[in-house]
Amino acid sequence: MVGPPRGVLLPLALAQFICSFAGSNMNVMITDISADLHTTVHGVQVTITIFLLVMAALMIPCGKITDRYGRKRCFIVGLAVYGVGAVLSGLAPTLGVLIVGNSILEGVGTALLIPPVYILTTLLFTEMTSRARAFGAIMAMGGIGAAAGPLIGGLITSGLSWRAAFGFQALVIVAIILLSRRISDPLPADPGRPFDLGGAILSAVGLILLVMGILAADNNLWLMLALLALGAAVLAWFFVSMRAKERAGREPLLSTSLFRNRTSNLGLITQNIQWLLLMGTSFVVSAYLQVVRGYNAIQTGVTFTAATIGLLVSSLSAARLARRRAPRTLIMAGFLVAIVGVVALLALAGSSVNPWAFTPGLLLIGLGLGVMLTPSVNVVQSSFGEEWQGEISGLSRSVSNLGSSIGTAVAGTILVANLTGHAYAAAMITLAAIGLAGLIAATFLPRRTSPAPPPASLGLS
Repeated sequence: MVGPPRGVLLPLALAQFICSFAGSNMNVMITDISADLHTTVHGVQVTITIFLLVMAALMIPCGKITDRYGRKRCFIVGLAVYGVGAVLSGLAPTLGVLIVGNSILEGVGTALLIPPVYILTTLLFTEMTSRARAFGAIMAMGGIGAAAGPLIGGLITSGLSWRAAFGFQALVIVAIILLSRRISDPLPADPGRPFDLGGAILSAVGLILLVMGILAADNNLWLMLALLALGAAVLAWFFVSMRAKERAGREPLLSTSLFRNRTSNLGLITQNIQWLLLMGTSFVVSAYLQVVRGYNAIQTGVTFTAATIGLLVSSLSAARLARRRAPRTLIMAGFLVAIVGVVALLALAGSSVNPWAFTPGLLLIGLGLGVMLTPSVNVVQSSFGEEWQGEISGLSRSVSNLGSSIGTAVAGTILVANLTGHAYAAAMITLAAIGLAGLIAATFLPRRTSPAPPPASLGLS
Protein backbone atom coordinates (compact mmCIF):
# COMPACT_ATOMS: atom_id res chain seq x y z
CA MET A 1 0.00 0.00 0.00
CA VAL A 2 1.28 3.44 -0.94
CA GLY A 3 1.93 5.61 2.09
CA PRO A 4 0.96 9.27 2.51
CA PRO A 5 2.95 11.87 0.56
CA ARG A 6 5.90 13.42 2.34
CA GLY A 7 5.25 16.59 4.28
CA VAL A 8 1.59 15.98 5.17
CA LEU A 9 2.35 15.37 8.85
CA LEU A 10 4.03 18.75 9.44
CA PRO A 11 0.97 21.00 8.89
CA LEU A 12 -1.22 18.62 10.89
CA ALA A 13 1.20 18.62 13.81
CA LEU A 14 1.68 22.40 13.63
CA ALA A 15 -2.11 22.86 13.73
CA GLN A 16 -2.31 20.89 16.96
CA PHE A 17 0.66 22.87 18.32
CA ILE A 18 -0.87 26.31 17.72
CA CYS A 19 -4.27 25.32 19.13
CA SER A 20 -2.69 23.92 22.30
CA PHE A 21 -0.42 26.96 22.50
CA ALA A 22 -3.48 29.23 22.36
CA GLY A 23 -4.99 27.40 25.32
CA SER A 24 -2.05 28.07 27.64
CA ASN A 25 -0.03 31.09 26.45
CA MET A 26 -2.52 33.57 27.91
CA ASN A 27 -1.77 32.23 31.39
CA VAL A 28 1.41 34.36 31.56
CA MET A 29 -0.39 37.45 30.28
CA ILE A 30 -2.83 37.64 33.17
CA THR A 31 -1.43 40.79 34.77
CA ASP A 32 -0.58 42.49 31.43
CA ILE A 33 -4.03 41.91 29.94
CA SER A 34 -5.75 42.84 33.20
CA ALA A 35 -3.91 46.17 33.34
CA ASP A 36 -4.24 46.99 29.63
CA LEU A 37 -7.93 46.10 29.29
CA HIS A 38 -8.92 47.23 32.81
CA THR A 39 -10.17 43.83 33.88
CA THR A 40 -9.35 41.28 36.62
CA VAL A 41 -7.74 37.86 36.95
CA HIS A 42 -11.22 36.38 36.91
CA GLY A 43 -11.97 38.20 33.63
CA VAL A 44 -8.92 36.65 31.97
CA GLN A 45 -9.82 33.24 33.42
CA VAL A 46 -13.30 33.53 31.92
CA THR A 47 -11.78 34.41 28.52
CA ILE A 48 -9.51 31.34 28.61
CA THR A 49 -12.29 29.07 29.82
CA ILE A 50 -14.77 30.26 27.16
CA PHE A 51 -12.15 29.55 24.45
CA LEU A 52 -11.70 26.01 25.74
CA LEU A 53 -15.44 25.59 26.22
CA VAL A 54 -16.33 26.70 22.68
CA MET A 55 -13.91 24.08 21.39
CA ALA A 56 -15.43 21.37 23.57
CA ALA A 57 -19.01 22.32 22.70
CA LEU A 58 -18.45 22.44 18.92
CA MET A 59 -15.92 19.65 18.44
CA ILE A 60 -18.54 16.90 18.08
CA PRO A 61 -20.71 18.65 15.42
CA CYS A 62 -17.61 19.91 13.62
CA GLY A 63 -16.21 16.38 13.53
CA LYS A 64 -19.48 15.22 12.00
CA ILE A 65 -19.62 17.84 9.23
CA THR A 66 -16.22 16.75 7.93
CA ASP A 67 -17.99 13.83 6.26
CA ARG A 68 -20.40 16.22 4.55
CA TYR A 69 -18.03 18.96 3.41
CA GLY A 70 -14.69 17.16 3.30
CA ARG A 71 -11.90 16.92 5.82
CA LYS A 72 -9.37 19.17 4.07
CA ARG A 73 -11.96 21.86 3.35
CA CYS A 74 -13.00 21.99 7.01
CA PHE A 75 -9.33 22.09 7.99
CA ILE A 76 -8.60 25.12 5.76
CA VAL A 77 -11.79 26.97 6.76
CA GLY A 78 -10.98 26.37 10.42
CA LEU A 79 -7.49 27.79 9.95
CA ALA A 80 -8.91 30.90 8.26
CA VAL A 81 -11.47 31.54 11.01
CA TYR A 82 -8.77 31.01 13.65
CA GLY A 83 -6.45 33.47 11.87
CA VAL A 84 -9.12 36.18 11.80
CA GLY A 85 -9.73 35.63 15.50
CA ALA A 86 -6.02 35.93 16.28
CA VAL A 87 -5.76 39.25 14.43
CA LEU A 88 -8.88 40.61 16.17
CA SER A 89 -7.54 39.51 19.57
CA GLY A 90 -4.25 41.30 18.96
CA LEU A 91 -6.13 44.53 18.20
CA ALA A 92 -8.71 44.18 20.98
CA PRO A 93 -9.44 47.47 22.81
CA THR A 94 -11.66 45.85 25.45
CA LEU A 95 -12.16 42.50 27.17
CA GLY A 96 -15.38 41.99 25.18
CA VAL A 97 -13.56 42.24 21.86
CA LEU A 98 -10.85 39.91 23.16
CA ILE A 99 -13.53 37.36 24.04
CA VAL A 100 -15.01 37.62 20.53
CA GLY A 101 -11.62 37.20 18.86
CA ASN A 102 -9.92 34.72 21.16
CA SER A 103 -12.74 32.83 22.85
CA ILE A 104 -15.28 32.73 20.02
CA LEU A 105 -13.50 32.95 16.65
CA GLU A 106 -10.35 31.08 17.66
CA GLY A 107 -12.53 28.55 19.50
CA VAL A 108 -14.76 27.97 16.46
CA GLY A 109 -11.73 27.78 14.16
CA THR A 110 -10.08 25.22 16.41
CA ALA A 111 -13.25 23.11 16.55
CA LEU A 112 -13.34 23.09 12.74
CA LEU A 113 -9.69 22.27 12.12
CA ILE A 114 -8.79 19.80 14.88
CA PRO A 115 -11.12 16.85 14.01
CA PRO A 116 -9.70 16.75 10.44
CA VAL A 117 -6.20 16.54 11.93
CA TYR A 118 -7.03 13.24 13.62
CA ILE A 119 -9.29 11.90 10.87
CA LEU A 120 -6.69 12.59 8.16
CA THR A 121 -3.94 11.06 10.27
CA THR A 122 -5.98 7.89 10.79
CA LEU A 123 -6.88 7.64 7.09
CA LEU A 124 -3.47 8.56 5.66
CA PHE A 125 -1.36 6.44 8.03
CA THR A 126 -3.02 3.04 7.71
CA GLU A 127 -0.21 0.88 9.13
CA MET A 128 -0.36 0.66 12.94
CA THR A 129 3.32 1.49 13.56
CA SER A 130 3.32 4.51 11.24
CA ARG A 131 0.01 5.65 12.69
CA ALA A 132 1.38 5.43 16.22
CA ARG A 133 4.44 7.41 15.11
CA ALA A 134 2.22 10.03 13.44
CA PHE A 135 -0.02 10.38 16.48
CA GLY A 136 3.11 10.57 18.61
CA ALA A 137 4.37 13.53 16.59
CA ILE A 138 0.98 15.29 16.71
CA MET A 139 0.46 14.75 20.42
CA ALA A 140 4.06 15.77 21.09
CA MET A 141 3.44 19.05 19.29
CA GLY A 142 0.15 19.49 21.15
CA GLY A 143 1.72 18.82 24.52
CA ILE A 144 4.70 21.02 23.76
CA GLY A 145 2.37 23.79 22.57
CA ALA A 146 0.47 23.65 25.85
CA ALA A 147 3.62 23.42 27.99
CA ALA A 148 5.71 25.90 25.99
CA GLY A 149 2.83 28.35 25.66
CA PRO A 150 3.77 30.14 28.89
CA LEU A 151 7.45 30.36 27.88
CA ILE A 152 6.90 31.56 24.30
CA GLY A 153 4.05 33.81 25.39
CA GLY A 154 6.21 35.20 28.20
CA LEU A 155 9.11 35.97 25.88
CA ILE A 156 6.87 37.70 23.34
CA THR A 157 4.93 39.59 26.01
CA SER A 158 8.05 40.81 27.79
CA GLY A 159 9.96 41.63 24.60
CA LEU A 160 7.07 43.23 22.70
CA SER A 161 3.57 43.02 24.19
CA TRP A 162 0.82 40.50 24.86
CA ARG A 163 -0.79 41.60 21.58
CA ALA A 164 2.23 40.41 19.60
CA ALA A 165 1.59 36.85 20.87
CA PHE A 166 -1.61 36.83 18.82
CA GLY A 167 0.34 38.12 15.84
CA PHE A 168 2.64 35.11 16.26
CA GLN A 169 -0.39 32.81 16.12
CA ALA A 170 -1.64 34.48 12.92
CA LEU A 171 1.76 34.01 11.24
CA VAL A 172 1.84 30.31 12.17
CA ILE A 173 -1.67 29.91 10.74
CA VAL A 174 -0.54 31.40 7.42
CA ALA A 175 2.41 28.99 7.35
CA ILE A 176 0.12 26.00 8.01
CA ILE A 177 -2.22 27.01 5.18
CA LEU A 178 0.72 27.18 2.76
CA LEU A 179 2.09 23.81 3.95
CA SER A 180 -1.35 22.18 3.64
CA ARG A 181 -1.23 22.24 -0.16
CA ARG A 182 0.30 18.74 -0.12
CA ILE A 183 -2.59 17.26 1.84
CA SER A 184 -5.21 15.37 -0.14
CA ASP A 185 -8.46 14.05 1.31
CA PRO A 186 -8.47 10.21 1.08
CA LEU A 187 -12.28 10.09 1.03
CA PRO A 188 -14.67 12.18 -1.10
CA ALA A 189 -17.06 14.61 0.59
CA ASP A 190 -20.68 13.49 0.89
CA PRO A 191 -22.85 16.62 0.48
CA GLY A 192 -26.01 14.57 0.95
CA ARG A 193 -24.94 13.35 4.39
CA PRO A 194 -27.60 14.45 6.93
CA PHE A 195 -26.63 16.68 9.84
CA ASP A 196 -28.40 16.48 13.20
CA LEU A 197 -28.80 20.18 14.08
CA GLY A 198 -30.99 19.48 17.10
CA GLY A 199 -28.43 17.08 18.51
CA ALA A 200 -25.63 19.59 17.92
CA ILE A 201 -27.55 22.24 19.87
CA LEU A 202 -28.34 19.89 22.75
CA SER A 203 -24.75 18.65 23.09
CA ALA A 204 -23.33 22.19 22.99
CA VAL A 205 -25.83 23.60 25.49
CA GLY A 206 -25.28 20.70 27.90
CA LEU A 207 -21.50 21.10 27.89
CA ILE A 208 -21.72 24.89 28.25
CA LEU A 209 -24.05 24.60 31.25
CA LEU A 210 -21.70 22.14 32.99
CA VAL A 211 -18.67 24.42 32.75
CA MET A 212 -20.72 27.52 33.60
CA GLY A 213 -21.77 25.70 36.75
CA ILE A 214 -18.16 25.14 37.72
CA LEU A 215 -17.32 28.80 37.06
CA ALA A 216 -20.23 29.88 39.29
CA ALA A 217 -18.82 27.96 42.28
CA ASP A 218 -17.06 30.97 43.80
CA ASN A 219 -20.12 33.23 43.52
CA ASN A 220 -23.24 31.22 44.30
CA LEU A 221 -23.41 27.60 45.47
CA TRP A 222 -27.06 27.18 44.55
CA LEU A 223 -26.50 28.62 41.09
CA MET A 224 -23.61 26.21 40.61
CA LEU A 225 -25.74 23.21 41.59
CA ALA A 226 -28.62 24.37 39.39
CA LEU A 227 -26.40 24.82 36.33
CA LEU A 228 -24.67 21.46 36.86
CA ALA A 229 -28.02 19.68 37.26
CA LEU A 230 -29.45 21.43 34.21
CA GLY A 231 -26.35 20.60 32.15
CA ALA A 232 -26.58 16.93 33.14
CA ALA A 233 -30.28 16.89 32.26
CA VAL A 234 -29.66 18.42 28.81
CA LEU A 235 -26.90 15.88 28.06
CA ALA A 236 -29.21 13.05 29.19
CA TRP A 237 -31.86 14.46 26.82
CA PHE A 238 -29.23 14.52 24.08
CA PHE A 239 -28.41 10.84 24.63
CA VAL A 240 -32.08 9.81 24.72
CA SER A 241 -32.75 11.76 21.51
CA MET A 242 -29.83 10.01 19.79
CA ARG A 243 -31.29 6.61 20.64
CA ALA A 244 -34.74 7.66 19.47
CA LYS A 245 -33.38 8.86 16.11
CA GLU A 246 -31.46 5.62 15.61
CA ARG A 247 -34.60 3.58 16.30
CA ALA A 248 -36.48 5.72 13.79
CA GLY A 249 -33.85 5.00 11.14
CA ARG A 250 -32.44 8.54 11.14
CA GLU A 251 -28.76 9.46 11.53
CA PRO A 252 -28.02 11.18 14.87
CA LEU A 253 -25.13 13.51 15.61
CA LEU A 254 -23.38 10.65 17.41
CA SER A 255 -24.17 6.97 17.20
CA THR A 256 -24.81 5.42 20.60
CA SER A 257 -22.71 2.50 19.37
CA LEU A 258 -19.63 4.63 20.04
CA PHE A 259 -20.28 4.31 23.75
CA ARG A 260 -20.51 0.50 23.69
CA ASN A 261 -16.78 0.08 23.16
CA ARG A 262 -15.35 -0.33 26.66
CA THR A 263 -11.74 0.26 25.61
CA SER A 264 -12.62 3.49 23.83
CA ASN A 265 -14.69 4.72 26.79
CA LEU A 266 -11.80 4.20 29.18
CA GLY A 267 -9.42 5.86 26.73
CA LEU A 268 -11.71 8.90 26.54
CA ILE A 269 -11.77 9.18 30.34
CA THR A 270 -7.97 9.14 30.49
CA GLN A 271 -7.76 11.75 27.70
CA ASN A 272 -10.12 14.05 29.56
CA ILE A 273 -8.17 13.85 32.80
CA GLN A 274 -4.77 14.24 31.10
CA TRP A 275 -5.73 17.58 29.57
CA LEU A 276 -7.49 18.60 32.77
CA LEU A 277 -4.23 18.07 34.67
CA LEU A 278 -2.14 19.91 32.09
CA MET A 279 -4.34 22.99 31.73
CA GLY A 280 -5.39 23.08 35.39
CA THR A 281 -1.79 22.98 36.59
CA SER A 282 -0.74 25.56 34.02
CA PHE A 283 -3.38 28.06 35.13
CA VAL A 284 -2.89 27.53 38.88
CA VAL A 285 0.90 27.84 38.81
CA SER A 286 0.83 30.79 36.37
CA ALA A 287 -1.73 32.75 38.37
CA TYR A 288 0.01 31.98 41.66
CA LEU A 289 3.41 33.08 40.37
CA GLN A 290 2.12 36.35 38.91
CA VAL A 291 -0.44 37.41 41.51
CA VAL A 292 1.08 36.05 44.74
CA ARG A 293 4.81 35.95 43.91
CA GLY A 294 4.75 39.02 41.64
CA TYR A 295 6.54 37.35 38.70
CA ASN A 296 6.36 39.00 35.29
CA ALA A 297 5.43 37.18 32.07
CA ILE A 298 8.94 36.06 31.14
CA GLN A 299 9.80 34.87 34.67
CA THR A 300 6.60 32.83 34.71
CA GLY A 301 7.29 31.42 31.25
CA VAL A 302 10.86 30.42 32.11
CA THR A 303 9.57 28.55 35.17
CA PHE A 304 7.46 26.41 32.84
CA THR A 305 10.51 25.38 30.80
CA ALA A 306 10.81 22.29 32.98
CA ALA A 307 7.36 21.06 31.91
CA THR A 308 8.19 21.74 28.27
CA ILE A 309 11.43 19.76 28.51
CA GLY A 310 9.63 16.88 30.19
CA LEU A 311 6.94 16.75 27.53
CA LEU A 312 9.48 17.01 24.73
CA VAL A 313 11.66 14.19 26.06
CA SER A 314 8.82 11.75 26.74
CA SER A 315 6.84 12.62 23.59
CA LEU A 316 9.85 12.08 21.32
CA SER A 317 10.20 8.64 22.89
CA ALA A 318 6.51 7.81 22.30
CA ALA A 319 7.02 5.64 19.20
CA ARG A 320 9.83 3.64 20.81
CA LEU A 321 7.87 3.19 24.02
CA ALA A 322 4.77 2.09 22.05
CA ARG A 323 6.77 -0.76 20.49
CA ARG A 324 7.97 -1.98 23.87
CA ARG A 325 5.04 -1.40 26.21
CA ALA A 326 1.26 -1.77 25.99
CA PRO A 327 -0.84 1.43 26.01
CA ARG A 328 -2.29 0.48 29.40
CA THR A 329 1.18 0.31 30.93
CA LEU A 330 2.23 3.65 29.46
CA ILE A 331 -0.96 5.44 30.53
CA MET A 332 -0.72 4.09 34.09
CA ALA A 333 2.96 5.04 34.33
CA GLY A 334 2.17 8.51 32.98
CA PHE A 335 -0.51 9.13 35.59
CA LEU A 336 1.77 7.94 38.39
CA VAL A 337 4.58 10.27 37.36
CA ALA A 338 2.22 13.22 36.84
CA ILE A 339 0.58 12.72 40.25
CA VAL A 340 4.00 12.66 41.90
CA GLY A 341 4.73 15.91 40.06
CA VAL A 342 1.56 17.56 41.40
CA VAL A 343 2.43 16.42 44.92
CA ALA A 344 5.95 17.84 44.47
CA LEU A 345 4.47 21.21 43.44
CA LEU A 346 2.32 21.12 46.52
CA ALA A 347 5.09 20.08 48.92
CA LEU A 348 8.00 22.14 47.58
CA ALA A 349 6.68 25.10 45.63
CA GLY A 350 3.91 25.99 48.03
CA SER A 351 6.30 26.46 50.95
CA SER A 352 9.51 27.66 49.27
CA VAL A 353 10.30 31.16 47.97
CA ASN A 354 12.94 29.75 45.62
CA PRO A 355 11.59 29.78 42.04
CA TRP A 356 13.57 26.63 41.24
CA ALA A 357 11.33 24.77 43.70
CA PHE A 358 8.75 24.52 40.90
CA THR A 359 11.15 22.71 38.56
CA PRO A 360 10.93 19.10 39.87
CA GLY A 361 7.14 19.08 39.94
CA LEU A 362 6.69 20.67 36.52
CA LEU A 363 9.32 18.36 35.00
CA LEU A 364 7.55 15.27 36.34
CA ILE A 365 4.17 16.49 35.13
CA GLY A 366 5.63 17.09 31.66
CA LEU A 367 7.26 13.65 31.58
CA GLY A 368 4.11 11.90 32.76
CA LEU A 369 1.77 13.63 30.34
CA GLY A 370 4.14 13.13 27.42
CA VAL A 371 4.24 9.38 28.11
CA MET A 372 0.47 8.90 28.09
CA LEU A 373 -1.01 11.43 25.64
CA THR A 374 -0.18 9.42 22.51
CA PRO A 375 -1.30 5.95 23.68
CA SER A 376 -4.62 7.35 24.91
CA VAL A 377 -5.39 8.89 21.51
CA ASN A 378 -4.24 5.80 19.64
CA VAL A 379 -6.39 3.54 21.83
CA VAL A 380 -9.50 5.58 21.02
CA GLN A 381 -8.91 6.21 17.31
CA SER A 382 -7.81 2.65 16.58
CA SER A 383 -10.87 1.17 18.27
CA PHE A 384 -12.97 2.05 15.22
CA GLY A 385 -12.77 1.61 11.47
CA GLU A 386 -12.74 4.27 8.74
CA GLU A 387 -16.50 4.81 8.66
CA TRP A 388 -16.48 5.91 12.31
CA GLN A 389 -13.53 8.31 12.20
CA GLY A 390 -15.56 11.50 11.75
CA GLU A 391 -17.68 10.80 14.81
CA ILE A 392 -15.00 9.36 17.11
CA SER A 393 -12.51 12.12 16.24
CA GLY A 394 -15.05 14.80 17.11
CA LEU A 395 -15.99 13.00 20.33
CA SER A 396 -12.34 12.40 21.27
CA ARG A 397 -11.30 16.03 20.76
CA SER A 398 -14.45 17.27 22.51
CA VAL A 399 -13.69 15.14 25.55
CA SER A 400 -10.07 16.34 25.62
CA ASN A 401 -11.03 20.01 25.31
CA LEU A 402 -13.77 19.57 27.88
CA GLY A 403 -11.01 18.34 30.20
CA SER A 404 -8.97 21.46 29.41
CA SER A 405 -11.90 23.78 30.12
CA ILE A 406 -12.89 21.95 33.30
CA GLY A 407 -9.28 21.96 34.48
CA THR A 408 -9.02 25.72 34.01
CA ALA A 409 -12.47 26.29 35.51
CA VAL A 410 -12.05 24.05 38.57
CA ALA A 411 -8.49 24.99 39.46
CA GLY A 412 -8.98 28.63 38.52
CA THR A 413 -12.20 28.96 40.50
CA ILE A 414 -10.53 27.60 43.62
CA LEU A 415 -7.51 29.83 43.16
CA VAL A 416 -9.14 33.16 42.26
CA ALA A 417 -11.64 32.77 45.08
CA ASN A 418 -8.79 33.41 47.53
CA LEU A 419 -5.29 33.91 46.10
CA THR A 420 -3.35 32.63 49.13
CA GLY A 421 -1.12 29.69 49.86
CA HIS A 422 -4.16 27.81 51.17
CA ALA A 423 -6.05 28.28 47.90
CA TYR A 424 -2.98 27.15 45.95
CA ALA A 425 -2.76 24.02 48.10
CA ALA A 426 -6.48 23.32 47.70
CA ALA A 427 -6.23 23.60 43.92
CA MET A 428 -3.21 21.27 43.73
CA ILE A 429 -4.81 18.71 46.06
CA THR A 430 -7.91 18.73 43.84
CA LEU A 431 -5.79 18.15 40.73
CA ALA A 432 -3.91 15.29 42.43
CA ALA A 433 -7.20 13.62 43.40
CA ILE A 434 -8.51 13.91 39.83
CA GLY A 435 -5.22 12.46 38.55
CA LEU A 436 -5.70 9.50 40.89
CA ALA A 437 -9.13 8.93 39.35
CA GLY A 438 -7.46 8.83 35.93
CA LEU A 439 -4.96 6.26 37.16
CA ILE A 440 -7.77 4.06 38.46
CA ALA A 441 -9.58 4.29 35.10
CA ALA A 442 -6.37 3.31 33.28
CA THR A 443 -6.08 0.10 35.31
CA PHE A 444 -9.26 -1.18 33.63
CA LEU A 445 -7.85 -0.83 30.11
CA PRO A 446 -7.05 -4.16 28.40
CA ARG A 447 -3.45 -5.29 28.65
CA ARG A 448 -3.27 -5.47 24.87
CA THR A 449 -5.26 -3.31 22.44
CA SER A 450 -6.61 -5.03 19.34
CA PRO A 451 -6.68 -3.15 16.03
CA ALA A 452 -9.99 -1.83 14.73
CA PRO A 453 -12.22 -4.35 12.92
CA PRO A 454 -12.76 -4.09 9.18
CA PRO A 455 -15.37 -1.56 8.01
CA ALA A 456 -18.00 -4.22 7.43
CA SER A 457 -18.17 -4.99 11.13
CA LEU A 458 -19.00 -2.70 14.01
CA GLY A 459 -16.89 -4.84 16.30
CA LEU A 460 -18.61 -3.45 19.40
CA SER A 461 -19.29 -5.36 22.53
